[in-house]
Amino acid sequence: MRPAYLILSSGERFQGFVPDWQCETIFGEVVFNTSMVGYVEAMTDPSYAGQLLTFTYPLIGNYGVPGANDWESSKIQAAAIIVSEAVEFYSHREAERSLLEWCRAENIPVLCGVDTRALAKHISHHGVCPAAISLSDAMPASFPDINQEHLVRQVSITEPKLYGTGEKLVIAVDCGMKENIMRHLLKFPLRVKRVPFDYDFTNEPYDAVFFSNGPGDPAVCVETIALIKKVLHGDKPVFGICLGAQMMGLAIGAKTVKLPFGHRAQNHPCIQEGSDRCFLTSQNHGFSIQEETLSDDWQVIFRNLNDNTVQGIQHKTKPFFSVQFHPEEAPGPVDTQWLFKKFFEMI
Repeated sequence: MRPAYLILSSGERFQGFVPDWQCETIFGEVVFNTSMVGYVEAMTDPSYAGQLLTFTYPLIGNYGVPGANDWESSKIQAAAIIVSEAVEFYSHREAERSLLEWCRAENIPVLCGVDTRALAKHISHHGVCPAAISLSDAMPASFPDINQEHLVRQVSITEPKLYGTGEKLVIAVDCGMKENIMRHLLKFPLRVKRVPFDYDFTNEPYDAVFFSNGPGDPAVCVETIALIKKVLHGDKPVFGICLGAQMMGLAIGAKTVKLPFGHRAQNHPCIQEGSDRCFLTSQNHGFSIQEETLSDDWQVIFRNLNDNTVQGIQHKTKPFFSVQFHPEEAPGPVDTQWLFKKFFEMI
């Protein structure tokens, strides 16, 4: 290991160490996740593309890295990870290698020895911001804003793929879709056609549409928003998760806002509107729908109890709904898996 620095665009610096095979300066948006477990699923979640992912739990890597069948995509998606301690000597019967071995194999930077809780506290007070991981403590000339990039284009599939053998066909628009979403959809007797974010399927036969999670600012995804507008002119069931929920909001004329430091954890409490039912949810997003901009034919169905932000919307008469959290978990609680059954029953 050798000394390195996390340099925030606002001027703050956090010192740490990087492995000796890491030489380049890495840029991204620094965010934090407060989960105690699930680092493999988080690191392979395409929603983290372009981000410097900080884990506030002090020990990361203690159960190693399992085979790719347990990942949420085919590779590490985060631009880099920031940890207090990267555990070298892991212990788990399914582990195949250590965290550092995995990151080296995929050339993903790791900044270790950082006071990650102090960093999370700073972000909580001042908000997420562009940052750099560098061997020098000198301020970079500029910091690119990843939210201006079309990150969905980088993580979406490039060709349609067909899964399952059921009679009903669901179009799943992949904006960076986690694999556990596909696993849940395929638990039902459905055929699922997984398509790229800009694939125009609206003239093809289908029975329902799903819009997935993904990275970045939803407003950049103009191609997908245009598809959603077409779909919502019909009456076939539509379900969106995370970025899919935000894009649905934009498609119906609502507005989205960038949250100060986002929601990234496995324990966010969400209440179901019109009831006393509260669910623990897994979340990973930096934007939210502004409730006051929703039209009269849509209603809020879930709300975050920590900050009262919108966590789900639904059309009052048509079979359209979306949620901001991740009912497919991986990692996180399974409280809201029933939403996939709700979607299937609509079909």
